[in-house]
Amino acid sequence: MTEIAENLEHVRAEIAEAAKKSGRSLDDIELVAISKTHEAEKVRAAFDAGQQLFGESRIQEARAKIPLLPSALRWHFVGRLQKNKIRHALPLFELFHSVDSLALARDMNRIADEEGLHPRVLLEVNVAGEGSKIGFSPDVLRAEMEALLELPRLTIEGLMTIPPLAAEAEASRRYFVALRELRDQFAAQFQMALPQLSMGMSGDFAVAIEEGATLVRVGTAIFGKRTPVRLRAENLE
Repeated sequence: MTEIAENLEHVRAEIAEAAKKSGRSLDDIELVAISKTHEAEKVRAAFDAGQQLFGESRIQEARAKIPLLPSALRWHFVGRLQKNKIRHALPLFELFHSVDSLALARDMNRIADEEGLHPRVLLEVNVAGEGSKIGFSPDVLRAEMEALLELPRLTIEGLMTIPPLAAEAEASRRYFVALRELRDQFAAQFQMALPQLSMGMSGDFAVAIEEGATLVRVGTAIFGKRTPVRLRAENLE
């Protein structure tokens, strides 16, 4: 068994334990293996170990990597999407985790209409109110949700958050609780289904699962430390 296969086995065991602890079905939780900055060979090793869903955060890197790998792989976009990369990104990913503004959503909707596509998206919420983080504030999202729902090409499936860095996983719990409660409020207020909660990374995904995560984004615990990706200067984002 390769090191990546062993890491995946360990992560899956932790997911199963967290699901059991919180009385949730394992079928309701999906692991997104964050492969950004890791070469295609590592992704293939994870695929050979049974992982099919991967997450990328740079369009240029994804466009180079995805064609090298089996077509059975599924891809989510987890980074900040720049306006000038939307047209390239839409055909590559089945779900976008990080729609962080109404302006971006409108651009995605317009380009999706031009391309004949129907993107599935999550709305990124800055629940901690960190000045260094992107994402909707809860109040802004509440004020703009009706406008977001009027965009016919986008299917809004849920919310995503990244909590502040912390030494202990338990410190993230209150932010995961806040996102879940916000999702429940929006679902009731706007009479909509928001089944997906993308929250939890390598250091805190078990806590996120206990608080309702349906998508956990795990990279380092599977692939190890990130490796620098070398792109030609004119292709850097």
